[in-house]
Amino acid sequence: MTFSHVFIPGSGFMGSAIAYLIASKTNAKVTLFDIYPESLKKSQASVEKYGKSSLDKGFITEERLAEVKKQIAWTDKLEDAKTADLVIEAIAEDVSLKHDLFKKLDKICPANTIFGSNTSSLPITSLAAVTSRSDKFLGMHFFSPAHVMKLLELIPGIDTSDQTMTTIREFGSQIGKTIISSKDFPGFITTRLGMVLVNEAAFALMEGLSTAEEIDTGMTLGYNHPMGPLALADFIGLDICLHILEVLHEGFGDPKYRPCPVLKQLVTAGHLGRKTGKGFYKYDNQPAAKAQKSAVPA
Repeated sequence: MTFSHVFIPGSGFMGSAIAYLIASKTNAKVTLFDIYPESLKKSQASVEKYGKSSLDKGFITEERLAEVKKQIAWTDKLEDAKTADLVIEAIAEDVSLKHDLFKKLDKICPANTIFGSNTSSLPITSLAAVTSRSDKFLGMHFFSPAHVMKLLELIPGIDTSDQTMTTIREFGSQIGKTIISSKDFPGFITTRLGMVLVNEAAFALMEGLSTAEEIDTGMTLGYNHPMGPLALADFIGLDICLHILEVLHEGFGDPKYRPCPVLKQLVTAGHLGRKTGKGFYKYDNQPAAKAQKSAVPA
């Protein structure tokens, strides 16, 4: 199936990358929505950056890039979703905010519009339940940066139809993704496994097993991970990691998902990783920032 208009609520890093990806791989009109003018302005700068990088690397021609830019629009009016045939939500990982958004979109969008959520941990069935189209609702978990990473994790809710899954599988292949699917359990596949590793690395650091640098080096060289779990946590944002672990802990009731006290402590102090300049590591907060001395005593 070909979508003609994709509406993306949430113009942050993830939403902007998804928009650029879809516009560059299809002829669809893509609209990024946000209630904050500053976020929309930053999103436009992000798309410019993605385009320049693609051009410099020879992934796109100047002519095609010009077309891609024309396909993307920015708005602060949710009503602009009225012509969308696909919605991909990429707002903050807050269930009440998502519920409120989907209730509004359900009234605005045509009955055949498919709703996707980029949530990395929240239950899809719960999000779908606030709409009148639970059969056309699914999780579409992209990975950061969305225009580069090859994986797309699809999560059907309890009512998601086979047709909806087939349609989005075809769309995912069209935009160059390798697709995996997961049942609707907290954290799905990737977040559930990834956050356990992050949390265990934080416990290892807290217990003095080794330094942050050596724990990460053990995973990058020993397991061929592109980034160690503590550096990854800083990249994701420690507040986001903590929230996901709390969702997993509540959802499963299993103590193995209990967030590490050091992770809680860092979030309480406002040390959230790269975005604040300090987390498990210290950063100079430049785009090519390199980790400095560990911020947590080993």
